[in-house]
Amino acid sequence: MPYFLQGLTMGLAYVAPIGVQNLFVINAALNQPRRRALLTALVVVFFDVSLALACFFGVGAVMEAFPAVGMVVLLVGSVIVLAIGIGLLRTKEQPPEQEAEGPRPTSLAKTASTAFVVTWCNPQALIDGTMMLGAFRVTLPAAQSAPFIGGVGLASCLWFTGVTLVISLFRRKFTPKVMVWINRVCGAVILVYGGRLLWSFLSALF
Repeated sequence: MPYFLQGLTMGLAYVAPIGVQNLFVINAALNQPRRRALLTALVVVFFDVSLALACFFGVGAVMEAFPAVGMVVLLVGSVIVLAIGIGLLRTKEQPPEQEAEGPRPTSLAKTASTAFVVTWCNPQALIDGTMMLGAFRVTLPAAQSAPFIGGVGLASCLWFTGVTLVISLFRRKFTPKVMVWINRVCGAVILVYGGRLLWSFLSALF
């Protein structure tokens, strides 16, 4: 049980800082019906847990062994993250008739593809996750690996679904104009992340 709790607390500390994943989940909670926002959160949880498992079992070693793979992921990830940020910056206030209808859900395919991008197409997250989870794995008794990574997975589920529910419950307090500016702020932050990824690619290339 102590190893499970250790994984849970470390997992919460790992996913809680505001990053592209959290911005994506918050944006979905603000702009999508609650069921679709929760579905978005669960899709993010799936990719986040799969990333944690991959990091725990050493996917970073693959990127170190094959630098070209890391470069491709870096380039593709930076371009797509930048595109997401630009899309959010271009958000416009909904006309009154659309406000009455409520937010329109995006397609499941688009939700899944975006969740994959914000989770897996971030080489820094792959490397940091590998180093952090890999370091913990070295210190764990073999029999305690499963409880530890189970705690990490539960932390991801609790955090993303919890954030979605809290934001969704209080969404009506956000006026359409405020939501537009929240989207734009999220877009600006995501652009910074995308710019950093692109700069990392260019620095490694040249």
